[in-house]
Amino acid sequence: MSPRSLSRISLLVFVLALAAVLAFAACKDDKKEGTTPPAGQTPAAIDISGVPELQDGVLNVGSEMAYAPFNFYQEGTEVEDGLDIDIARAIANALGVEVRFIATAFDGLIPALQTGEFDILVAAMTIRPDREDQIDFVPYITVGTGILVPAGNPDGIQALEDLCGLTVAVQVGTIQVTFLEELNAAGGTCADNSIDIVTFDTNPLAVEDLRTGGSDANFSDFPVALTDAQESEGALEVVPTQIDPEPYGIGVAKESTELNDVIADALQAIIDSGEYDTILAKWELESVALQ
Repeated sequence: MSPRSLSRISLLVFVLALAAVLAFAACKDDKKEGTTPPAGQTPAAIDISGVPELQDGVLNVGSEMAYAPFNFYQEGTEVEDGLDIDIARAIANALGVEVRFIATAFDGLIPALQTGEFDILVAAMTIRPDREDQIDFVPYITVGTGILVPAGNPDGIQALEDLCGLTVAVQVGTIQVTFLEELNAAGGTCADNSIDIVTFDTNPLAVEDLRTGGSDANFSDFPVALTDAQESEGALEVVPTQIDPEPYGIGVAKESTELNDVIADALQAIIDSGEYDTILAKWELESVALQ
């Protein structure tokens, strides 16, 4: 083969090699531009540099873990699950931090938040004036109360006034206790035929009291009552009427104004991205979307 032919072959090999290098570089650039941030990071930056509670890279969340479908442990495990849990995880991800859940009795959540045992609470907590006097809230869903009764509704309960003279099992510290106490108060609907209010540390204990005949009804948030009925194997049912829908709030300590602001920003970010709707659909709770 002539020297000229060898020269042409060498030039061709060089050109092909150069093209391959350029193509590989272009692919790398494309991949870099399209990279999805890893879990715990956010594509849309929310500045948390001025938030003292988040400087350790962790959002500590207080929740009850006994209030399905909002917050609970998966059966037989200590794996947190529920709509509240998913919302908290999505907010932490939007802030670019990790999340840690701290199980706390419902009536101890506000005191624990005030003493700094966690950064926020996400625990199916209805926003009401007495609670707003103690902590601040970022509303995230709207939920009403439900009445759980034995199958067939033997007492014919359809509304609050039908509870007069009956025994109602309810979780301590909830807005449902307040509803019942208002019915019993002077001038209330049940003042002359009061409700026997029986309180329990957790809602599952209250439901068990209903199942075993200790009470005539259980009073809880409507989606919770619905879940309890579905899991009762036909022993319980929910009165169709949802009572007084009100917003649930993410609780933040009064002094944590910077944290409050970025939690609100993160919630808006997951609403805008569609992740909020996806979470509600996962739990078949589209009806509780923030109004």
